[in-house]
Order: sequence, then C-alpha cells, then structure tokens
Amino acid sequence: MDRIGLKAFAKINLTLDVLGKRADGYHEVAMIMQGIDLHDTVWIEKRADRGVVLTCDHPDLAADSTNLVYRAAELILSRFPRICGAALHLYKRIPIAAGLGGGSSDAAAVLLGMNALFGLKISWETLLDYAAQLGSDVPFCLKPMISLATGRGEIIQELSCGPSLWILLAKPPFTISTPKIYNHLHKVTVATRPCLDEALYALEKKDNALLYGAMANVLEFPAFDLYPDLQKWAGEIEGLGADKVMMSGSGPTLMGFFKKEEDAKKAALLWNRPSWNVFITRTIGLRDIDGRMMEDGQQGAFYSG
Repeated sequence: MDRIGLKAFAKINLTLDVLGKRADGYHEVAMIMQGIDLHDTVWIEKRADRGVVLTCDHPDLAADSTNLVYRAAELILSRFPRICGAALHLYKRIPIAAGLGGGSSDAAAVLLGMNALFGLKISWETLLDYAAQLGSDVPFCLKPMISLATGRGEIIQELSCGPSLWILLAKPPFTISTPKIYNHLHKVTVATRPCLDEALYALEKKDNALLYGAMANVLEFPAFDLYPDLQKWAGEIEGLGADKVMMSGSGPTLMGFFKKEEDAKKAALLWNRPSWNVFITRTIGLRDIDGRMMEDGQQGAFYSG
C-alpha cells in the first residue's frame, strides 16, 4: 500500500465551560464534544525522499510548517527516522477558524493515516500523546465519538452513547480569534453555564429535550459582546424552527439543532445569505469512524483502539 486517504470529521461542543486559568497559560475546561459528518479529506502517499510535501485545495491555507497537517507529519517522521517521506494533499470542506476543529481533525487524520500507511504499530496511548503535543482538540479528533473533554481539552473520556441530531451549521463571512475570545471572557458576565451532570444524564436517557436544556457555551458571552450580530442571528435561526441554537467552540459558527433532516434543510433554504458557509450535517457514531479510511478509492474499517 503506497497511498491512503482518511475523512477528517469536524467536531462540535454540546457543552463548553471554562473553569479558570492554568499555570501553563491554558484554560481549564470541561466540554462534551461530538463528531459530525461534515469532513475534510486527507490523502497521504509515500515518497522516496525524506521530508514532507503538502498541497491543499484551499487558497488561504499555507502549505508549510505553519500548517498543523504538515506539523503532524513532521512529528511522525521525527519519531521514526527509518521511514521515507510523505506527500500530503488536503481537500478542505470544513470552514477555517470556525470553531469546528477542522485543523485539529486534519492533523489527527495524518497521525492515524501515517501509522497505517507505514505499518508503525503506534500504541493508542502514544498516538494520544502525539496528538496532545499538536493541539488541545487533536486527541478527541483521533476518535470523535461523544466524549467528555477536560484539562485543556486533551483528557478524553468516551461516553457510552451520543445523540442522533440533525444540525444546521451557519458560519458568517468572518473568522474569530480564539485567544481574543478567551481574553475577553473575564470582561463579561457569564449569565448561563452548562449543567454537565444534567447533560450526562440526558445522554444516558437519550432525552434530547433535557439535553438541550442543559447545553450552553460560556464563550458565547464574550463572542456576543464583541460581535453583537451573532446573538441576533442566533435568535433568527431559532425562529426558523430550531429546537436549540448555540455557538460552536469559540465561534463564529452557529448551530441550529433539529429533530428531522427535512426541517434542517427547510431552515437552510430560508437562511440563504451571500458569503455564508451553510451546511446540513448530523452527529456520527462508531460506524462512521470505522469507515473513514480509504485506499485507492475504497473505504474500509481501520480503527482498532
């Protein structure tokens, strides 16, 4: 096998709470994270020469060592000097800097793909360690099942069952700096925090209505303070029939949750705004994750961790 491809699934936060500032400069968080079907695709090929070559179909992404995909491949090559180099091609669909973990998921796909392509037999614990070195969301993206993420986001506890939800994703035509949102957090009043225990109970009971009542994202408060239109747009999406509307991560993507695919599609048609990225997606499970590897156009299960 000389070439392998993987789907790199986006993530959303069903809850996001910031518990304080850590001594290492990061924030202590508690989040329920969930993978969704919206995905990029990463292809990896063996090269005769050492080193990394990266191409990407998105004109705004640098194809050099500043890209997390490139850094993930370099990390593997630095740990395994016996293997040849890697040529990577990234097909982007997840919006950039949108609060959906696209870069983290792409990096996770490279770790998994190079492990499989070169037959490295890296243990799951070591993959998690490599992922944490690259970014706080990367460990979750290795296996984006419904999970509780704590620490700076790198401590992952997989939960027993995730919700089946249809989601309208609406990203306005601008990006938001995550450090800017965190730096503004202490300047605003956080009026609503997620109820983690209630959310976990709702997931166990598969009670979406109870889950919606427990969901919240504290980063909405600094984001809405800095970008007031976000709060207005969230209200307008709710007016289209969404059962719950929330910002994903540090934004600016807004998520409208629906019971049925057709309801989400109707809302997307009504939310027809120029320059916005709008997607209809769904939550994913183990079958999706196990089927995300592709070899010469064929998909097959690869996850065994």
